[in-house]
Amino acid sequence: MIWKNYVFRRGPEVEDLWDQVLADRKKSSRKFNLLYISGAGFDARAAIVMSKYVERIRESGCEVQNAQLLLIGFSSYQMSEELKAQTRKNKSELEECFSEIGSCHSITFGRSSLGEDEVSATISLRQVADDVLRFVDSQTDIVLDVSSLPRIAYLTVLLSLLAKLLPTFKDGSELAANGTSLQVLVGEDAALDSLISSEDPSNDLVLIPGYSEALQSEALRDLPLVWLPILGENRLAQVRKIEEVIPSDAEICPVLPYPSKNPRRGDMLLVEYDSILFARRETPLSNIMYANEAHPFQMYRQLLGAMERYRNTLKIVGGCRLVVTPLASKLMTIGSALACFEMKMISADRVSSVAIPYAEPRRYVANIDSLLASRPEISALLLTGDAYG
Repeated sequence: MIWKNYVFRRGPEVEDLWDQVLADRKKSSRKFNLLYISGAGFDARAAIVMSKYVERIRESGCEVQNAQLLLIGFSSYQMSEELKAQTRKNKSELEECFSEIGSCHSITFGRSSLGEDEVSATISLRQVADDVLRFVDSQTDIVLDVSSLPRIAYLTVLLSLLAKLLPTFKDGSELAANGTSLQVLVGEDAALDSLISSEDPSNDLVLIPGYSEALQSEALRDLPLVWLPILGENRLAQVRKIEEVIPSDAEICPVLPYPSKNPRRGDMLLVEYDSILFARRETPLSNIMYANEAHPFQMYRQLLGAMERYRNTLKIVGGCRLVVTPLASKLMTIGSALACFEMKMISADRVSSVAIPYAEPRRYVANIDSLLASRPEISALLLTGDAYG
């Protein structure tokens, strides 16, 4: 298990973690060299997270040798004029806040070249991953703030960064990543996430780059398939799209958030997805898995453990295909990404493969008042760096 030991902080403990990391940078022979990746979206949580992080850098007295902000914008989503205005405001606030310590750059998801048709989401994801990795050079610290990034964007960026920093894994020493700290920040508000609706899913499924083999490889087509949908509110249309490519004989293991701030949340999700997963597919209730909505490493361990059990059990028939559909909160989604990353690394013997399909929405709906009223709890996952040395 790659993250058998892990660094995870939530709430007030996050600033203590930042202070410790920055204090270590002041003592280190390597100057503080930062790449901060965030989303130029309508969610105001990104500005809240960044302002606190920049404040800790300023108050630490740590000398910043170089700092770059990489903002990922989005051109293909349909939104109300209110949300478009909020997006522009958020982008301006992020650039102004970061200008205290460094320079700002922008890339766009969903862009097309002059005179060309709009590129597909899958191609655009590969372009975004390539663009982000071009900025990765000799940084001491890489921070990925997922607070205002769509799910497919931060899944792609996170998995691409992990693949670059951890090309192999044997005994845990690789997590030091030559002293490069990869930190994921989340302005978490599960209640707000449940109020943001993603509608009108595309007819074409998007596959996270590097995680498509289980659904696209002809050589693996006859292997049994296990589908693990991680359920969240208001994603019924997306689940329907994905369910269309899941074989009728597939094993289905829904994942529900529990414990949760709302103790009835799991029951409500069962009702919401009953028509697809239970009435039509006749999924046994004993297949349901549970993971803490506020603890990504519990999600990681639960999901990885389930995938390994299926992998080992079905090895006798040649292996299996694993399909993970993360549709829950940001923290649960990050945990599922870590599990898929590790499963891909240990599946080089081809007794299993993993895919992450997503029915990309074309329209987002959210209430401005709810967005602005959010008081997110900040969480930080330190995935590589000197803490693992």
